[in-house]
Amino acid sequence: MRQIALISIGSNDLSFWGSSRETVAAAIGRVAALATDTPRVSRAYRTPAFPAGSGPDFVNAAMRFETELAPETLLAELHGIEAAAGRSRSKRWGQRTLDLDLLALGQAVLPDEQTFITWRDLPLAAQTTRAPDQLILPHPRLQDRGFVLVPLSEVAPDWRHPVFGRTVQALCAALPDEDKAGVVPLGDARDA
Repeated sequence: MRQIALISIGSNDLSFWGSSRETVAAAIGRVAALATDTPRVSRAYRTPAFPAGSGPDFVNAAMRFETELAPETLLAELHGIEAAAGRSRSKRWGQRTLDLDLLALGQAVLPDEQTFITWRDLPLAAQTTRAPDQLILPHPRLQDRGFVLVPLSEVAPDWRHPVFGRTVQALCAALPDEDKAGVVPLGDARDA
């Protein structure tokens, strides 16, 4: 069954593919191979590292495409692309050659709404040391992050969050202005 996949792409370190900008462009091409349609791709943006002070600025972008892949299969494919770029998962929220986040797949809430809520409400201090051992969809904190919502609003403004019932456009509009101000357009994300 075809579903809409929403992906966030980020890099703030050199990869096997070059600079952060080159890495994002290369990743877009590889992720596009997972689509059953022509993907929509946002512009590239320069964004501050999260949490503040955890590394150099990121280059971020977002993609929207249809896929027939199951959630776990799609996530495994994204992890394979990260590995091909030289990603190692040695430090949570450290510098990253490539970060591909599966933000949503259709209207799936996985593994269930209570687990989603538990991870959404996890205090920031716990988020820095804990990572889920299973796929959580939609991404539990996509609604809190300008570096995700600003690019995502270009490619999927009308996608409706299956738990909150709000569109990406509405979630982005609800962000504090300072969260959006740090998200600076760089141009076409497919250009290195």
